[in-house]
Amino acid sequence: MKQKQNRISLVVLDMAGTTVADDGLVEQAFDAAARRLGVEPGTPDHAEKLAYVRATMGESKISVFRHLFGEEARAQEANAAFEEAYGQLVAAGQCAPVPGAREAIERLRGEGRGVVLTTGFARVTQEAILAALGWGEGLVDLTLCPGDVGGRGRPYPDMVLAALLRTRAADAVAQVAVAGDTSYDMLTGSRAGAGMVAGVLTGAHEEGALRAAGATHVLGSVAELPDAVAEYELRATETES
Repeated sequence: MKQKQNRISLVVLDMAGTTVADDGLVEQAFDAAARRLGVEPGTPDHAEKLAYVRATMGESKISVFRHLFGEEARAQEANAAFEEAYGQLVAAGQCAPVPGAREAIERLRGEGRGVVLTTGFARVTQEAILAALGWGEGLVDLTLCPGDVGGRGRPYPDMVLAALLRTRAADAVAQVAVAGDTSYDMLTGSRAGAGMVAGVLTGAHEEGALRAAGATHVLGSVAELPDAVAEYELRATETES
Protein backbone atom coordinates (compact mmCIF):
# COMPACT_ATOMS: atom_id res chain seq x y z
CA MET A 1 0.00 0.00 0.00
CA LYS A 2 1.36 3.41 -0.95
CA GLN A 3 2.11 5.61 2.04
CA LYS A 4 1.25 9.28 2.45
CA GLN A 5 4.26 11.37 1.48
CA ASN A 6 4.10 13.44 4.68
CA ARG A 7 4.23 10.39 6.95
CA ILE A 8 7.44 9.45 8.77
CA SER A 9 7.56 5.70 8.22
CA LEU A 10 11.17 5.02 9.22
CA VAL A 11 13.24 6.46 12.10
CA VAL A 12 17.01 6.02 12.08
CA LEU A 13 18.57 6.62 15.50
CA ASP A 14 22.17 7.07 16.58
CA MET A 15 23.30 5.20 19.70
CA ALA A 16 26.04 6.80 21.88
CA GLY A 17 24.92 10.26 22.97
CA THR A 18 21.43 9.87 21.48
CA THR A 19 19.79 6.71 22.78
CA VAL A 20 22.72 5.58 24.94
CA ALA A 21 24.29 7.89 27.54
CA ASP A 22 27.97 8.51 26.72
CA ASP A 23 29.22 9.97 30.04
CA GLY A 24 32.77 10.31 28.73
CA LEU A 25 33.19 6.68 27.65
CA VAL A 26 34.42 7.60 24.18
CA GLU A 27 37.15 9.81 25.63
CA GLN A 28 38.16 7.15 28.17
CA ALA A 29 38.43 4.56 25.42
CA PHE A 30 40.41 7.01 23.28
CA ASP A 31 42.90 7.48 26.14
CA ALA A 32 43.46 3.71 26.20
CA ALA A 33 43.99 3.64 22.44
CA ALA A 34 46.34 6.63 22.53
CA ARG A 35 48.44 5.07 25.28
CA ARG A 36 48.69 1.85 23.27
CA LEU A 37 50.29 3.84 20.49
CA GLY A 38 52.58 5.85 22.77
CA VAL A 39 50.55 9.07 23.00
CA GLU A 40 50.61 10.06 26.66
CA PRO A 41 47.92 12.18 28.38
CA GLY A 42 49.11 15.69 29.20
CA THR A 43 51.21 16.07 26.07
CA PRO A 44 50.40 18.54 23.25
CA ASP A 45 50.05 15.59 20.85
CA HIS A 46 47.41 13.98 23.09
CA ALA A 47 45.51 17.27 23.47
CA GLU A 48 45.48 17.83 19.71
CA LYS A 49 44.27 14.31 19.00
CA LEU A 50 41.61 14.46 21.73
CA ALA A 51 40.31 17.73 20.28
CA TYR A 52 39.91 16.00 16.92
CA VAL A 53 38.08 13.07 18.53
CA ARG A 54 35.66 15.50 20.18
CA ALA A 55 35.11 17.43 16.95
CA THR A 56 34.38 14.25 14.98
CA MET A 57 32.06 12.53 17.44
CA GLY A 58 29.64 10.44 15.40
CA GLU A 59 32.10 9.63 12.61
CA SER A 60 33.20 6.04 12.00
CA LYS A 61 35.94 5.39 14.56
CA ILE A 62 38.32 3.70 12.14
CA SER A 63 38.09 6.80 9.90
CA VAL A 64 39.01 8.96 12.89
CA PHE A 65 42.04 6.83 13.70
CA ARG A 66 43.16 6.81 10.06
CA HIS A 67 43.24 10.60 10.22
CA LEU A 68 45.06 10.66 13.56
CA PHE A 69 47.67 7.97 12.95
CA GLY A 70 48.06 7.87 9.18
CA GLU A 71 49.44 4.40 8.54
CA GLU A 72 46.74 1.77 8.18
CA ALA A 73 48.45 -0.65 10.56
CA ARG A 74 48.65 1.98 13.31
CA ALA A 75 45.08 3.08 12.67
CA GLN A 76 43.85 -0.50 12.95
CA GLU A 77 45.86 -1.01 16.16
CA ALA A 78 44.38 2.15 17.67
CA ASN A 79 40.87 1.18 16.61
CA ALA A 80 41.23 -2.29 18.11
CA ALA A 81 42.48 -0.81 21.39
CA PHE A 82 39.59 1.68 21.40
CA GLU A 83 36.96 -0.99 20.80
CA GLU A 84 38.52 -3.25 23.46
CA ALA A 85 38.59 -0.46 26.05
CA TYR A 86 35.04 0.65 25.27
CA GLY A 87 33.84 -2.94 25.53
CA GLN A 88 35.48 -3.28 28.94
CA LEU A 89 33.77 -0.10 30.18
CA VAL A 90 30.43 -1.43 28.98
CA ALA A 91 31.06 -4.80 30.63
CA ALA A 92 31.90 -2.99 33.87
CA GLY A 93 28.41 -1.53 33.92
CA GLN A 94 29.28 1.96 32.66
CA CYS A 95 26.52 1.94 30.08
CA ALA A 96 22.98 3.21 30.44
CA PRO A 97 20.17 4.34 28.16
CA VAL A 98 19.27 7.99 27.77
CA PRO A 99 16.16 8.45 29.97
CA GLY A 100 13.06 7.77 27.93
CA ALA A 101 14.95 6.30 24.96
CA ARG A 102 13.47 2.81 25.13
CA GLU A 103 9.99 4.22 25.67
CA ALA A 104 10.43 6.48 22.63
CA ILE A 105 11.51 3.53 20.49
CA GLU A 106 8.58 1.44 21.68
CA ARG A 107 6.13 4.26 21.00
CA LEU A 108 7.50 4.88 17.50
CA ARG A 109 7.21 1.21 16.63
CA GLY A 110 3.78 1.04 18.24
CA GLU A 111 2.72 3.76 15.81
CA GLY A 112 3.73 1.53 12.92
CA ARG A 113 7.07 3.13 12.15
CA GLY A 114 10.25 1.21 11.44
CA VAL A 115 13.15 1.95 13.81
CA VAL A 116 16.84 1.33 13.10
CA LEU A 117 19.78 1.88 15.46
CA THR A 118 23.10 2.97 13.92
CA THR A 119 26.59 3.55 15.29
CA GLY A 120 30.11 4.54 14.29
CA PHE A 121 31.48 1.68 16.43
CA ALA A 122 32.39 -1.78 15.20
CA ARG A 123 29.73 -4.50 15.27
CA VAL A 124 31.29 -6.22 18.31
CA THR A 125 31.01 -3.03 20.38
CA GLN A 126 27.49 -2.32 19.15
CA GLU A 127 26.41 -5.81 20.19
CA ALA A 128 28.05 -5.40 23.62
CA ILE A 129 26.11 -2.16 24.20
CA LEU A 130 22.81 -3.70 23.14
CA ALA A 131 23.39 -6.71 25.39
CA ALA A 132 24.33 -4.53 28.37
CA LEU A 133 21.13 -2.52 27.98
CA GLY A 134 18.96 -5.58 27.45
CA TRP A 135 17.95 -4.25 24.05
CA GLY A 136 17.69 -7.63 22.42
CA GLU A 137 15.98 -8.90 19.34
CA GLY A 138 12.59 -7.36 18.75
CA LEU A 139 13.15 -3.88 20.17
CA VAL A 140 14.09 -2.41 16.78
CA ASP A 141 13.79 -3.56 13.19
CA LEU A 142 17.50 -3.46 12.43
CA THR A 143 20.90 -2.40 13.78
CA LEU A 144 23.67 -1.13 11.52
CA CYS A 145 27.36 -0.23 11.84
CA PRO A 146 29.77 1.00 9.13
CA GLY A 147 30.99 -2.53 8.48
CA ASP A 148 27.47 -3.55 7.47
CA VAL A 149 27.40 -1.04 4.60
CA GLY A 150 30.83 -1.44 3.06
CA GLY A 151 32.79 0.50 5.66
CA ARG A 152 31.60 4.06 5.08
CA GLY A 153 30.08 5.47 8.25
CA ARG A 154 28.98 9.01 8.98
CA PRO A 155 28.90 11.63 7.53
CA TYR A 156 28.17 9.50 4.45
CA PRO A 157 24.48 8.64 3.94
CA ASP A 158 25.12 4.90 3.53
CA MET A 159 23.66 3.65 6.83
CA VAL A 160 20.46 5.70 6.43
CA LEU A 161 19.98 4.53 2.86
CA ALA A 162 20.75 0.93 3.86
CA ALA A 163 18.14 1.21 6.62
CA LEU A 164 15.58 2.29 4.01
CA LEU A 165 16.51 -0.45 1.56
CA ARG A 166 16.72 -3.29 4.07
CA THR A 167 13.61 -2.53 6.11
CA ARG A 168 11.46 -1.31 3.20
CA ALA A 169 9.59 0.63 5.86
CA ALA A 170 9.26 3.76 3.72
CA ASP A 171 8.43 4.50 0.11
CA ALA A 172 10.83 7.45 -0.16
CA VAL A 173 13.70 9.10 1.70
CA ALA A 174 11.38 12.01 2.53
CA GLN A 175 9.51 9.60 4.82
CA VAL A 176 12.65 8.99 6.91
CA ALA A 177 13.57 10.76 10.15
CA VAL A 178 17.17 10.74 11.37
CA ALA A 179 18.08 11.63 14.96
CA GLY A 180 21.51 12.06 16.52
CA ASP A 181 23.64 14.19 18.82
CA THR A 182 26.44 15.25 16.45
CA SER A 183 26.93 17.36 13.35
CA TYR A 184 27.96 14.16 11.56
CA ASP A 185 24.53 12.67 12.28
CA MET A 186 22.93 15.78 10.83
CA LEU A 187 25.10 15.67 7.71
CA THR A 188 24.25 12.01 7.25
CA GLY A 189 20.53 12.70 7.46
CA SER A 190 20.60 15.71 5.14
CA ARG A 191 22.81 13.96 2.58
CA ALA A 192 20.44 10.99 2.58
CA GLY A 193 17.52 13.31 1.86
CA ALA A 194 15.66 12.54 5.09
CA GLY A 195 12.48 14.56 5.56
CA MET A 196 13.23 15.17 9.24
CA VAL A 197 16.74 15.56 10.69
CA ALA A 198 16.58 15.95 14.46
CA GLY A 199 19.50 16.91 16.67
CA VAL A 200 19.39 16.05 20.38
CA LEU A 201 21.23 17.89 23.15
CA THR A 202 22.21 14.85 25.23
CA GLY A 203 25.56 14.27 23.54
CA ALA A 204 28.55 15.83 21.88
CA HIS A 205 27.44 18.93 19.99
CA GLU A 206 25.44 22.05 20.81
CA GLU A 207 22.44 23.49 18.98
CA GLY A 208 24.44 25.85 16.76
CA ALA A 209 26.62 23.05 15.39
CA LEU A 210 23.62 20.78 14.86
CA ARG A 211 21.66 23.42 12.93
CA ALA A 212 24.70 24.43 10.88
CA ALA A 213 25.06 20.80 9.80
CA GLY A 214 21.46 20.53 8.63
CA ALA A 215 19.21 19.86 11.63
CA THR A 216 15.58 20.63 10.88
CA HIS A 217 14.70 20.16 14.56
CA VAL A 218 16.68 20.38 17.81
CA LEU A 219 15.27 18.50 20.81
CA GLY A 220 16.24 18.22 24.45
CA SER A 221 16.48 14.46 24.10
CA VAL A 222 15.28 11.51 22.05
CA ALA A 223 12.39 11.18 24.52
CA GLU A 224 10.83 14.18 22.74
CA LEU A 225 11.13 12.60 19.29
CA PRO A 226 7.74 10.82 19.03
CA ASP A 227 5.88 14.07 19.75
CA ALA A 228 8.13 15.96 17.32
CA VAL A 229 7.42 13.41 14.59
CA ALA A 230 3.69 13.70 15.18
CA GLU A 231 3.90 17.51 15.03
CA TYR A 232 5.99 17.33 11.85
CA GLU A 233 3.34 15.18 10.18
CA LEU A 234 0.54 17.46 11.33
CA ARG A 235 2.26 20.58 9.99
CA ALA A 236 3.01 18.84 6.68
CA THR A 237 -0.65 17.86 6.36
CA GLU A 238 -1.81 21.41 7.10
CA THR A 239 0.61 22.81 4.54
CA GLU A 240 -0.70 20.43 1.87
CA SER A 241 -4.30 21.41 2.58
